[in-house]
Order: sequence, then C-alpha cells, then structure tokens
Amino acid sequence: MPDDSSTTPADSGGIWRGLRALLFGDEADETLRTRLEEVIDEHEGEPGPDAKGDLSPLERQMVRNLLHFGERDAGDVGVPRADIIAVEQGISFDDLVKTFASAGHSRLPVYRDALDTIIGMVHIKDVFDILATGAPHPHDITALIREPVYVPQSRGTLDLLADMRQRRVHLAIVLDEYSGTEGLVTIEDLVEEIVGDIEDEHDEAPTALIVPIEGGGWEADARAELEDIAEAIDPRLADTEDDIDTIGGLAATLAGHVPQAGECLEHQSGWTLEVIEADPRRVARLRLHPPARQAEEEEA
Repeated sequence: MPDDSSTTPADSGGIWRGLRALLFGDEADETLRTRLEEVIDEHEGEPGPDAKGDLSPLERQMVRNLLHFGERDAGDVGVPRADIIAVEQGISFDDLVKTFASAGHSRLPVYRDALDTIIGMVHIKDVFDILATGAPHPHDITALIREPVYVPQSRGTLDLLADMRQRRVHLAIVLDEYSGTEGLVTIEDLVEEIVGDIEDEHDEAPTALIVPIEGGGWEADARAELEDIAEAIDPRLADTEDDIDTIGGLAATLAGHVPQAGECLEHQSGWTLEVIEADPRRVARLRLHPPARQAEEEEA
C-alpha cells in the first residue's frame, strides 16, 4: 500500500508555488528585484526606520541604486570625453608634475597625437616615488606609463567592475563604436553609482547646473541632464527620439552643428535655447527663454 505521506517532485513544486503565491501573490513572473522595489516604494518618504534594525532612508536609496546598478553601462557613468584631463605622450616630467598638481587626480590618461589615441595612464604614486627619493627626473614619461582597462561603451557596469577588480586597475577608458575615446570610468565612479557622490577635501564645492533667472527663464550648464531639465523646467524639453542625455546635446541636435555663443535655437515646445558660452568643440552654458505665453504670465 503506497505511503500517502511521500512527496513527489510535482508535489514539491506545487507546495513552492503555493508558498510563493501566499507570500508574493499570483504573478508568476514577479522577481525578487521587483518585490524589493515594491517594499522600498511602500516606505518612500518615511523619515527613519520603523523599528530597530530597519533600513534608514539613506540605506533604502542605496538598495534602490544597487538594484538598478546592473542596468547601466560604461557609457552612462564616469567622465565624458569633453571633461577628460589627459597628457600628451611627449610631455616633460616637470610639466607632468604641474598637471597632477592642478588636476587633483591620482591618475592621468596619456595620449599620442590626439585624445582618441590613449596609449596608457600615469599614476601619481610613480611620480611621487621619484620626487620623494630625489631620483633623477626622467627625460620622458615612457617608463611611467601603465596600461588601463579599455572597454566598449556598451560594457555593463557589473562586468566593468569585475574587469577592474580582476586586473587590479582603477581606471578604464571607454571607447565608442569607432574605437575613439568616449570617456573614462574610475572605481570611485562605479561606487558613487551606489552610495552617491563622494566628495573629498580637494573637490570644489558643487555648483548648481540649472539656475532660475528673472522672467521665467533659466541658465544651465551644458552638462545638465535632460531628466533634470524635464523635472525642473519643462518635461517637453526631454521628449526626444535622439540618443542625447544633456541640454548641450539637445542644442547641438537642434542646430545640426556645434552652436556658438549668440546662437538662438527654437525648440518645438516654444522654449528658446540661447548659447551664451561655447568653444569650437562644445557648448558650455545656455540660457533657456520660456515660451511667449509663459513669459507674459511671469511678467503679469
């Protein structure tokens, strides 16, 4: 006579499905990630832990950042090409020391002829070893050049972090589809994606990228994210099918070239983007003038 207490694999699966339905509902495709986000959302806005050992608002934000960390890629984080501080391969040792002093970084990329040809990086530790020991200054920096990690901009942040840990290199050069330099990422950049910005005593005080001005207008750093522009100014400014992330990129897209200071660009929303600072390669600052009707309401 069969033992009714025995459990077959099918029964085990049924028990598990029952427990999952009891705990998480009947959605078969619900993931742990989704459930964690739902729980965090339920406690959004609470000033502090409900009970001893519960998560603080900061911890909840860090968990949320971690849940989305793997969704980003190397092209989304770190320093964009326009903000890279690098040195040319033929720089003298003395000038290299001066560049380190003014840049405030511990590593500097080294390029040959142009920024698209980065051949390595120099670590300030190697420079300091020469200065501290009184060793003769080298005639060139060839012996100081180390190899960074090179990754395509599509490389996921989790994979990039694993690459840098495995190779014990804290700087990665991000390449675009044509193998040109797209930007760079450091270990600190990746950590900041989870814990938020990490300022040290050498960092300058942060400045607002978007500032309101009289008449309902705004002044914006070209690096301001369209997501932030949409939230602070007008969501229509971020409504674009082009692969752009910043207000400077939007200005260049509207113009069809790198706009120069004084150019005014009309957006379909009615906003006018006036370039107030630029160089031949990029836009630096803009002034956003509101649509005519909104401007009249502000003045009324």
